Amino acid sequence: MTESSLPTPSAFDNLVATVARLRAPGGCPWDAEQTHESLVQYLTEETHELIEAIESGSSDDLLEELGDVLYQVVFHASIAAETAGEDFDIQDVAARMTAKMVGRHPHVFGDAGTQSLEAVVAGWDDVKAAEKPHRTSVLDGIPQGMPALALADKVIGRAQKIGLLETDPPALLPIDSEAELGPILLAIVSAAKAQGLDSERALRTALRDLQDEIRSSEQESDPGDAGIIAFPSA
Repeated sequence: MTESSLPTPSAFDNLVATVARLRAPGGCPWDAEQTHESLVQYLTEETHELIEAIESGSSDDLLEELGDVLYQVVFHASIAAETAGEDFDIQDVAARMTAKMVGRHPHVFGDAGTQSLEAVVAGWDDVKAAEKPHRTSVLDGIPQGMPALALADKVIGRAQKIGLLETDPPALLPIDSEAELGPILLAIVSAAKAQGLDSERALRTALRDLQDEIRSSEQESDPGDAGIIAFPSA
């Protein structure tokens, strides 16, 4: 095959080649010395910038921030390809993700047939459980480093799925929309700050207690027979 007949590299191929060039001998010294650990701060920052673009940015902002997050993924894969004991590259990352998505969508790629949204969600949880049989708690796999509010939402959602928390707990506040919820949350944080209290730490502490209670309930009985843990009262 002559050089002129070679397929034109895709934009993604060019990005992978750019990262490789930056990390290669004679490339950028900073890029060459980075590790998975040293890049965590940039992944966190770029992720938050992407969220901001989704929530309040323009189409061009979204395009740029998606690129920044993609660059982090390619960067980590490049490091892994050169790290003994890891030995995978971006193609392996893509292959693993494709296999996971195909396996988790039997109603699309398998013979499960058309399903309702509720059935799809339930099946998703079953497939994930089969993929990770070593997990013994509904809380396993939840990143504890998530911001406290996001962590609270995830923990409560997991516990509700197996009946350890009420799906429709008694309303403590008359809230009908996020437009009403936002100012209330802001007022709580403001009141806490005025008293010298740390809202993030306070919620994390409450979440640790809740997770301990959930794990204890799981150990005492089968999830289907476990008693419902009451939401904290105001």
